[in-house]
Amino acid sequence: MSTAPQISIDDFLDYIRFEKRLSHHTLTAYGKDLEQFQVFLAGEFSLAHPEQADFRQIRAWIVTLVDAGLDKTSINRKIATLRSYYGFLIRRKVITSDPMLKIQALKTSKKLPVYVEEKPMETLLDEFSFTDDFDGTRDKLVLELLYGTGIRLSELIGLKHTDVNLYEKTIIVLGKRNKHRIVPLTPNLAAVIDKYLQLKKSELGDKADQEAFIVSEQGNPAYPMLIQRIVKRHLEIVTTLEKKSPHVLRHTFATHLLNRGADLNAIKDLLGHSSLAATQVYTHNSLEQLKKAYDQAHPKA
Repeated sequence: MSTAPQISIDDFLDYIRFEKRLSHHTLTAYGKDLEQFQVFLAGEFSLAHPEQADFRQIRAWIVTLVDAGLDKTSINRKIATLRSYYGFLIRRKVITSDPMLKIQALKTSKKLPVYVEEKPMETLLDEFSFTDDFDGTRDKLVLELLYGTGIRLSELIGLKHTDVNLYEKTIIVLGKRNKHRIVPLTPNLAAVIDKYLQLKKSELGDKADQEAFIVSEQGNPAYPMLIQRIVKRHLEIVTTLEKKSPHVLRHTFATHLLNRGADLNAIKDLLGHSSLAATQVYTHNSLEQLKKAYDQAHPKA
């Protein structure tokens, strides 16, 4: 292993920012993971830089995280951060051997995606009385977009006016790793968008940000906490699920499509997944639905 630093953590973060084009959220998480690891190495082993560590010291950090009661999924994310970081050091010839080769991810129980059943979603979107002003229409649009297109929170916030085509009834979504995809809009969703745009112009006028598609009551670009509050407040009306987040609506979108017979590859493309493996998790929910129907209907069940 190297004994003198030849490259900094910031160099690695610049690499994943500009060359790998990872999201700001991922970049922040990687930075925090490496900072925590560096503090651990300095305190426990008097090592000033992560490139000086070997697999035993990395394993010691993982054991410390486990003993502290950190969730296994979070620990595995930190392991993935180190795997990416040391791979970067190998490619830059800062180190000659990869200390992560002997490190394995922790085994976790697979959690099925949490989603809202069809009836509650119909009740919320078709029967709940949203106010006819800008705020109410904006809130309805947020829910309709998340459920009707399956886009991520970051993708919703990143939508620009130029990404929305009401004539073609499509939106252009900027996803992970700066990949664009086109997602269709239903006629109903297009109608909600049209109403929202009219109210945005009439009620906010020049106060509204001219680039951002979704804005706050003051006309500023939407931000994560605003969208999370809108989703949580409205899902509480129709479901007792513990988790009520924008991502739950993404799971709901995918699960409902699959339950109604949509092709898995089509769902993969709509969600912006890079591989089918990430989409296949929804087949488990579909199987649960089949089992439930079997148990309720079959004479021998």
